[in-house]
Amino acid sequence: MEQKPILEFIWNLISRNTKEISKVDYFPQKPVYPQFSQNEAFPRATPYSQGISPKSIIDLLDQLSESSHTHMHQLMIIKNGKIITECGFAPYTRNLWHASYSLCKSITGIAIGMLIDEGKLHVDDRLVDIFKRQKNFMTIFRQRDITVKHLLTMTSGVSFNEAGAVTGNDWVKGFLESSVKFTPGSQFEYNSMNSYMLSAIVSEITGETMMEYLRKRLWAPLGITNVFWETCPKGITKGGWGLFICPEDAGKIGQLFLQKGKWDNTQIISKEWIEEATSPKTQVPSEMGFGGYGYQIWMGKRSGSYVFNGMLGQNVLIYPDIQMIIVTNAGNSVLFQKCEMLDIIHNIFAKDEITKNHSMMYYKYTYHKLQKKIEKLEEREQKPKIYKDGWSCWKKWNNKKKNTEALIRKLYGRSYKLNDTSVSLFPLMLQVVHNNFEEGISMIHFMKTEDKFCIQLKDGEFTHTIYAGILCWKETELNLKGEIYRVAAMVQATKDEDDRTVLKLNIAFLEEASNRIIKFFWNDSDMEQLEIQWMESPGAELILEGLESVAGSITEHPILSGIHGKNLASIFTKIIKQTIEPVTTGMPVEETE
Repeated sequence: MEQKPILEFIWNLISRNTKEISKVDYFPQKPVYPQFSQNEAFPRATPYSQGISPKSIIDLLDQLSESSHTHMHQLMIIKNGKIITECGFAPYTRNLWHASYSLCKSITGIAIGMLIDEGKLHVDDRLVDIFKRQKNFMTIFRQRDITVKHLLTMTSGVSFNEAGAVTGNDWVKGFLESSVKFTPGSQFEYNSMNSYMLSAIVSEITGETMMEYLRKRLWAPLGITNVFWETCPKGITKGGWGLFICPEDAGKIGQLFLQKGKWDNTQIISKEWIEEATSPKTQVPSEMGFGGYGYQIWMGKRSGSYVFNGMLGQNVLIYPDIQMIIVTNAGNSVLFQKCEMLDIIHNIFAKDEITKNHSMMYYKYTYHKLQKKIEKLEEREQKPKIYKDGWSCWKKWNNKKKNTEALIRKLYGRSYKLNDTSVSLFPLMLQVVHNNFEEGISMIHFMKTEDKFCIQLKDGEFTHTIYAGILCWKETELNLKGEIYRVAAMVQATKDEDDRTVLKLNIAFLEEASNRIIKFFWNDSDMEQLEIQWMESPGAELILEGLESVAGSITEHPILSGIHGKNLASIFTKIIKQTIEPVTTGMPVEETE
């Protein structure tokens, strides 16, 4: 019975029944990114003034930008309470808020620490005692031994996991009535619903949402204004995900930890809680992390360090021994800490080179190179890379631009009606995370407005207009069922392996980790037979990994795994891949249709 809603969700997903897929009541939450001026807590300083060689940071940016497994969005480095580097990686800008995913779990841990400092809670308090109004015989029988500490350390063993976010409205009830897989405290099992229940505890004790509780205690004292945190259908702050925060503000919270909970001579949270939260309480699987897990905080690879970690590359890395904080936002294909991006960062800052003494002339020269490097990374126009044969490289780029311009001229005024209307513009990963499932695109129209190329996509009652640059990024806003998202889009023409004409449209969701990539193919010179390949980055493998974890042990059930002599898991994998990256077709229609 616990798995029935999950099976229904997966079935609706693979059958592309988008109207029935979610069992959670949807309501628009995400606001437009506020245009308030940011309260800068940190002065800016040159790297070398804080004992860091600019060359080390140049090496870091080179390796991060050239890595095929790393897709950086934003980077900020804070040393001795001063920002020494900040960079956006085009089309992403350095000062826009970004979805933090599980990074925000560490902030949920702060709220629990504050309650404990106030004497309103203890880590050994039991859930059945905190949620007295909602407990029943099954809760008392199954979960009588689960404490706040088990939630903090991801050792509760409760089987109600991330799937609960798409299978019903009452997540507290679902958690409290769920079975327990192992003795609480005996082993680590990552479960975002543990963090959600911590947020629910804040609401149960204070009568406020956790977001409201933190407003006077954390956001206001640290000058954090541009912040938003989603709630569940019952109005409880999600706790384990759903927070949008700017890199500098995430860095402020890291600095608060470096300062043992003190900010502007005020003790925001006790030193004792900071030390407890950042010390390992349980071991983690080697494929997930390095030195253990504290209270909603991962231990880092560097000795004595710790990490606020969110999937796909959202991190606040805190190095107490050198008083450094590194904030990253990215779109990597990883769920936890083990990734090339963090390996690169660790390897750079493990070298003696970062503090090696050089002349002031050398520092100024390399700092100038660093500034030029950042300018290049933030440039939204895709320019040719000039190597030895610079003219040949430039000519190739110029031809690509001309071919793209020629193709889109043929497309002006053309409309196509899609045969399969189950695919949405919003990447599947983001639909699941935000419970924002669109109806599906039924019509595509190519047009030119004020000398700009744009594509209109009709999705249910909404029509999305996307302005796309030719080999450069153009920014616009999309209304996705009442939620406004900033995106940047770029188009370019190419050929596939069968020599078919392809128009590739890349749409970067600037506040998120995912891109939507759409490839339009034409099988004839008249451009009548349209084929569309829908992709997203991070790609199918990562989403499949997440869906398999949602499915749990369903595909491994002995009754199911032997259907027709085949392993159900392999069938499941194949079907899901086709669901994540579908291919649809379209037929030309008159504009009036």
